[in-house]
Amino acid sequence: MTGPWHPAPGAAGDRPLTLVDEHAHAWTPEAARARFRAGLTGPTAGVAAGHTQVNLISVPADWAYDMLLFCQRNPKPCPVLDVTDAGSWTTVLADGADLRTDLPRYRVWRDGELVDEPTDVLAHWRDDLVSFLIGCSFTFEWALAAAGVPIRHVEQGRNVPMYVTSRACRPAGRLHGPMVVSMRPVPPEHLAAAIRESSLLPAVHGGPVHCGDPSALGIEDLGRPDFGDPVTAEPDDVPVFWACGVTPQAAVTASRPPFAITHAPGQMFLTDARDEQYRVA
Repeated sequence: MTGPWHPAPGAAGDRPLTLVDEHAHAWTPEAARARFRAGLTGPTAGVAAGHTQVNLISVPADWAYDMLLFCQRNPKPCPVLDVTDAGSWTTVLADGADLRTDLPRYRVWRDGELVDEPTDVLAHWRDDLVSFLIGCSFTFEWALAAAGVPIRHVEQGRNVPMYVTSRACRPAGRLHGPMVVSMRPVPPEHLAAAIRESSLLPAVHGGPVHCGDPSALGIEDLGRPDFGDPVTAEPDDVPVFWACGVTPQAAVTASRPPFAITHAPGQMFLTDARDEQYRVA
């Protein structure tokens, strides 16, 4: 299923990108944020091992209740880890961080249309913006790897593939739209471990929403993700789909709020929180 998103003119869009640095797994979150603030871009899978990554969406205060309700009604794709005060660009999840500058790349939306993909949003920031920090599946990849589950997109230096599905989210006020999922090919012998380990981290999407035939989610071609990069699977791999924090961007496109700022898919905010803080057992 092909989504309605297109890169802004001259922007990087969703062309293939390598991981930001071969040593990025050893960076501290503070060091990673400093590099992104200085202009480094790229997918953050594998960056600052053991630290929680989050999705970002900032909306005007008069849309904030609708967004909060949308997240509450759709906790699999939208597990909220923090909500800021209106106008604030700080978060309890990362001491000294600036949500306007410390992500690799952003997306700026007006009336549901993507208008810019800058590396900071200082010029776009508004005093009425409320920011939602939403759990990211990159967080549980360390648990998968520790359990022996191969992470194909990390192995291949690719962004994780993400797809707009035919599965509708539960509407909330003025917000509605389809669920977005990320996909990781998993060998059959590792499928139980992938389900078990991710299910123990519900604050970062938890267990899969579907395993197997992508057409059950309305996905026609795994080789053409709506976001991120196609990933090469091994012959016996099973496609496994997790709810994705890009879902609020699908709601922005469908619901057309007058303004919003989001992260660029796969280019997340690195927090100081440790992954184990969100493990339930």
